[in-house]
Order: sequence, then C-alpha cells, then structure tokens
Amino acid sequence: MFTNPILSKKKNVFLYILAWFFISATYIFILNSELKISIEIAAEDVVFIALLFGIGLFLWYPACFLTPENYKPIKIFTSHILGSIFSTILWIAIGYFIVESFLPSPNGFIDFFNKTLVLRFLTGMMFYFLLIPFYYIIIYYRTLQEKISNEAELKNSITEAELRSLKFQINPHFIFNSLNSMSALTAIDAERARSMILKLADFLRYTLANNEKEKTPLGEELKNIRLYLDIEKIRFEDKFEYVEELESDCLSMLIPNMILQPLFENVIKHAVYESLGKVTLRLKCGIKDSYFFVAIENNFELGFSKSTGTGIGLQNVKRRLELIYGIPDLLEVKREGNLFNVCIFIPQ
Repeated sequence: MFTNPILSKKKNVFLYILAWFFISATYIFILNSELKISIEIAAEDVVFIALLFGIGLFLWYPACFLTPENYKPIKIFTSHILGSIFSTILWIAIGYFIVESFLPSPNGFIDFFNKTLVLRFLTGMMFYFLLIPFYYIIIYYRTLQEKISNEAELKNSITEAELRSLKFQINPHFIFNSLNSMSALTAIDAERARSMILKLADFLRYTLANNEKEKTPLGEELKNIRLYLDIEKIRFEDKFEYVEELESDCLSMLIPNMILQPLFENVIKHAVYESLGKVTLRLKCGIKDSYFFVAIENNFELGFSKSTGTGIGLQNVKRRLELIYGIPDLLEVKREGNLFNVCIFIPQ
C-alpha cells in the first residue's frame, strides 16, 4: 500500500524521468525563446525543476497517510494546506541554496530569481495540489482492486465450501438406507446381503476417488449410477427397471460430479418405494437451445402426495448447478399425469 507506484516498476521510473526531461527541455525553450532569458540562466533554473521531480515522489506518503479512513475531511484539508506551504518553501530554499553554493550563477540569475519568487511559490502550491489528487486516485483504484479481489476470493471460498456441503448432504442419505437394508438382509438372505456390501464398496470407492473432481464425463457418472441401481435392485427386486436412451456422443459430455445420484434417489424414494406396481426409470440426453440436457423420467401411482419429490435432494441439485454455472433454473421438474420428469441443463 505504501509503495510509491512510480518506484514500483522500472518502466514507471523511466516514464517519470522521461516526462520530467521533456518538461525541463520545454521550460528552457520557453524561457529562452518567449521570455528572452539566456540559456545559462534557464539551464541553471532547471535545478528547481529537478527538485520538484524528487518532491513529487515523496508526496505519495502524506497522500497514503492522510486518508478518509484515518482522519476527518477538515483535518485532511488543513494538513494538505500546511503541507503544500511547507513543501513549497522547502523547495525554493533548497533550490536557491544549491544554485548559490554549488553552481556558478550567471549574471542576472539572482535578479530573475527575485522577480519570479511569487510565481515560484504559486507553482509549488499548484504542483502539490495537482499531484496529491492524482495519488488519491491511484490509492482509491488500488483499494478498489484489492477489495474486488478479496471479495472474489471470499466468494469462491464460500462457493467451494457450499458445494462440498451439498455433496456431503447427498451421500449419507443413500449410505444410511443401504446399511439399513443390508442389516435386514443379513438375517434373511446372507448372499444378497454380501452382494449388496460388495457393490456398496465399489460405489464408495468410486465416490472417494472422484470426490475432488468438479466435473466428470456422463459415461463415468453412469457407471456409478448403475452400481447404485444394482444396490437398490437387491433391495426392491423387480419393482423397477432402468432404461437408457443415449447417443454415443452424449457419454463424453461433462456434467457436475455426483449430480445424477440424488435424482435417482428421488425416484427410488418417491416412486419405487411408494408404488405397488412396477416403475420404469428412463434416462435420456441431448442438445437443446445450446444446452446439454440429461432427463430422468419415471411413472408413479396417482394418489401419493409425495410423488412430486420436492425434498432436499432436488434442492441440492438445483443449488449446485447454480453455484457451478452461475445461472439459475438449470433444473426443470415436470409432472404430467402419472409421469414425473426431472431434467438438468448444462450450458455449452
């Protein structure tokens, strides 16, 4: 914050020196050609220009110190008035001392100096009040950029934490159901319980291996979904069937990791579990209006109020899609007769 932006980069230092060199050359030219001041006097008077060069660098520090966050406006204004007077007097005094003590003063320089004393004082004041606002603009810009950067970093951290939280809300729900089912099967069908344990182990292995991934190809995600459905098949036997209607190019499309599982859980919980007849789960995918979509459709028995499935699973999917892509309403839920359809849209 307190590093002078002019001194922070070699390029800035070069440009600053170049600017003052141009100002000095212009100053000598005006004095000589317009005011008919000799080259010797004009060249010696450039000492004052060089001193302004140095003072301009040091004025960065009062600008950093006297900020609205630290002091009231009246205090800042008063301090700058006194600072401008002090810096101007110091500039004139040091310049005069250098010229008189170390440089051979040409005839007429003292006369020229005395005649332009008031003008020099006004120049020093004007220089101060031109440079200080310029520095304040730089400070404001730096602060704004830092604030934007910090807010973006904080937002990313919050988003990442929320995404992780949503993932962990999804997985335990299925695991607890599976453990309960395995517990019940152990007493009545040990072989089915063993098969369920092995499939659950494969499912968890995949989940842990891919937990850090944000996105995964649809083909990889479906391998895990099939494991999940195999586990549920052991639990529900012939109460449901699963049908995929996929085109080969769909399998390589990227979707958020573990985004489909809660959708299938929703079907199992609100259709298969509550239905007396057979439920068909149908998965489709394709491109629609520059979006890649994955749709899951199932039938259900009319008369069950929970069949709409508006629980935490769908809400989590909707929230995850919004956090990842920054677009709302990427989850579409439809109910037509005894058909329930959930569709997620992935921006392309």
